[in-house]
Amino acid sequence: MYRLLSFLRDVMYRLLSFLRTVNASQEGQLTLPDLSGVLGGLFGGGAKAPERVGFRTYLHIADGDLAYDTEAKVVALIVAGQFVKIWQKTIPAQQMIHWGFGSPTLPHNQGYLWLAILDAAAGMSEGMLRLVQANARETRRIVVAEFDTRNLHLPYDATWAKAEEAALSNINTMMALPEKVDFPFVGEDSKLILEYNEATTPAASDIAEFSIPITVYQ
Repeated sequence: MYRLLSFLRDVMYRLLSFLRTVNASQEGQLTLPDLSGVLGGLFGGGAKAPERVGFRTYLHIADGDLAYDTEAKVVALIVAGQFVKIWQKTIPAQQMIHWGFGSPTLPHNQGYLWLAILDAAAGMSEGMLRLVQANARETRRIVVAEFDTRNLHLPYDATWAKAEEAALSNINTMMALPEKVDFPFVGEDSKLILEYNEATTPAASDIAEFSIPITVYQ
């Protein structure tokens, strides 16, 4: 009986430590704690699974779900003066995702984003961009960050033929997006969503693109 109580006390201590702490590597990358020793003791088997370490990548329009995967589809959804969903990605099986990557303590290793929506002949669309995460039915949603799009691209140039030409590249002038470890993971069938409230409307936006950092665990 004493050995059982000691084992259960050790399990509770490890679980509480897991809930209260977040481990990070030297690069500022979140590392999920390895609980296989605890779970193996509870459910049998002694082999330990490797720690699950996220990899860094960027989202673009083409990564969206079918109804949101081209610039024409994105600009068609914009409604001036109100927040509307202009893009979404449903998380595939066996993945968990956080918006952003890296840590603000290591600025050269954290993520930075840019976004450009414009009428190539008339000017930029400007407004507020929200990064949102939601469950599959969108009955629960969290606004993770909000950005003024005037800070997400270069000043308008009438010679641009594609949105990538408006992209920022100097991190000293870009908006940072470190891994949002203070928010829940976005898991299988849940969604990453972009919402946009257009305040400045060009004649007719026809070009759009973005690059937004995320961390993927699988």
